[in-house]
Amino acid sequence: PRPGVLKHVSESGEACFTVRVGMPSNARVSTALARRICDLATRFSEGYLRMTRRHSLELVGVDPARIEELIEELRALGLPVGGADRSFHNVVCCTGWIHCQFAATDAPAIAKAISDALWEGFQQEGYPAKLKVSVAACVNQCGEGSTADIGVIGIHRDLPRVNDEEVAKCEIPLILFICPTGAIKPKPPKSVQVDPKRCIHCVACVGQCVGMPIGSPETDGVAIYVGGKAGNQGGGPAFGKLVIPYLPNRPPRWPEVVQAVRRIVDLWVREARRDERIGDWISRIGWERFFQKTGLPVSEKHLDGYVLWPMSARTGVRFHW
Repeated sequence: PRPGVLKHVSESGEACFTVRVGMPSNARVSTALARRICDLATRFSEGYLRMTRRHSLELVGVDPARIEELIEELRALGLPVGGADRSFHNVVCCTGWIHCQFAATDAPAIAKAISDALWEGFQQEGYPAKLKVSVAACVNQCGEGSTADIGVIGIHRDLPRVNDEEVAKCEIPLILFICPTGAIKPKPPKSVQVDPKRCIHCVACVGQCVGMPIGSPETDGVAIYVGGKAGNQGGGPAFGKLVIPYLPNRPPRWPEVVQAVRRIVDLWVREARRDERIGDWISRIGWERFFQKTGLPVSEKHLDGYVLWPMSARTGVRFHW
């Protein structure tokens, strides 16, 4: 057994081997590389491969006698083998700025920076449990940031900029209805205005009308959540909780974000028990000790930890109201 090589055994005792491969951020590859990978699948796994939900690639049904040969060929393409069991799994992210009007950050670039910082953990199985990091460019959570051990979530801090001429072409009642906090009010004859005291920068109105863009290079950034997971092990499925309300966008390497993620991971590796995901570890030691040990400041902005919040907000993996 070695990191990234999965053995599946049937009831009859027959075994099937899968080799898991790390892919670039957002699973974007060139057509040339895609053809090379398909050639390897034809030669080593009877033409079968698949993408996992965490953007890793798996070659299924590899002859165990040829696993090392396959790994060497993958290494020659710059593709590492790993990301299974007690290791750093491939980072999941959304498309970010390249495709989405809601994005407050460049999710694939942050995923790349975090991957580079933790890459030795991808090819080893030296962590207490699996480590999943996800990056979502906005609160809509296409990047699954709230259900990862560590989630990096893009946030807007400015108000939607109302263009009266463009808003007049939109359905005003729908704009008013879609705001979850009632921050948008009619503005005669056919426009709207935003109450800064009620707006939560959720981008719901932005998707409803192109005349209300949001986002600013000076104020956009990210928040860090920890403790989320979708699996049933340990304490069961959980949403991550806010630990850092805001970090600035500093491309191309996002040093503050990488440093924060590294600080949390290093502490978890030192102190967690075997098979203890980050959220389960925090549940055992308590949030107060977590903040003390990490040195992260606590402020009134950490309101998502309010114990009764599910009674006043709908819960779900995506941002819905």
